Amino acid sequence: MGEGIGDYTKYITDLRRHMWIDGVETELRRLIWQIAVTGKYISAKIHESNRKLAGFQNIYGEEQLSLDRSADEILKNQLQYSGFVRDYSSEEQDTIVRIGQGNEKYYVTADPLDGSSLVDTNLAIGTIIGIHKESMMAEGRRSMVAALYITYGPLITMVYSAGKGAHEFVLNREGEYVLSQENITLEERGSIYSLGGLRKDWTEGHRRYVEHLEEAGYKLRYSGGFVPDINQILIKRGGIFTYPALKKSPRGKLRLLFELQPMAFIFEQAGGMATDGREPILALRVEDLDQRCPIYIGSRYEVEKAGEFLKDHP
Repeated sequence: MGEGIGDYTKYITDLRRHMWIDGVETELRRLIWQIAVTGKYISAKIHESNRKLAGFQNIYGEEQLSLDRSADEILKNQLQYSGFVRDYSSEEQDTIVRIGQGNEKYYVTADPLDGSSLVDTNLAIGTIIGIHKESMMAEGRRSMVAALYITYGPLITMVYSAGKGAHEFVLNREGEYVLSQENITLEERGSIYSLGGLRKDWTEGHRRYVEHLEEAGYKLRYSGGFVPDINQILIKRGGIFTYPALKKSPRGKLRLLFELQPMAFIFEQAGGMATDGREPILALRVEDLDQRCPIYIGSRYEVEKAGEFLKDHP
């Protein structure tokens, strides 16, 4: 009897079973599963790599580790043979890549290995995926049908949303993703903040906003990796992550298509918000692959409060 109950519990918490119960359509369910499995391959690649990796420049002039390219190739190859993806675009490609026959249903964007510069320090890193039903060069709210991210840390976890809540899964010892937290919901207001950019480069409105958080007793939590810092806000049920417009970089640092749209999709499904300080991230149209954008993402109170400060002190 006990063994049967255990088997049943494991079955209903498996990722594939959860997506079936969650009403995710068959092709999208299979695609999300394929990406989740690919995360296991990327994790294995991370573990077999040396701590100090020879680097070269990627298309955006940043230091690119060989691990970045490996993760990109693993993702592209796996998606190419899935049968569900028409076009693929990632931070490591300078164009949108046709990987299907032209009649497939989905378009996939990827940051294959966000935070790879943290590998040699043994901090958590991750993969960010956006899934679109039509051209990815559009407003995210119109084109996105699902998003997920995988965190490679002490545990390998995956958070996904297909438009019906945000759910966390953990990779167990048997190599299965099992449900850890279902329908994650952010509190209206949190207690932690995570922020990028040098203080000397902040705008007046952003500086005043951060001072407001400091005076209110918010605790600073920042690793320098977008995935682990975002994951902390979500799993701790609230707070704010921001990489703002800077005096020397008015468009910020993070990329709208590969990083911000997927996270905004997930956070809205968890009851949070994501804006560029004024407009919702998912309402912004993607004009080019390298498009950068400021970001304020987290609980509703913190994001709305940021908008107030930026409106009064741009």
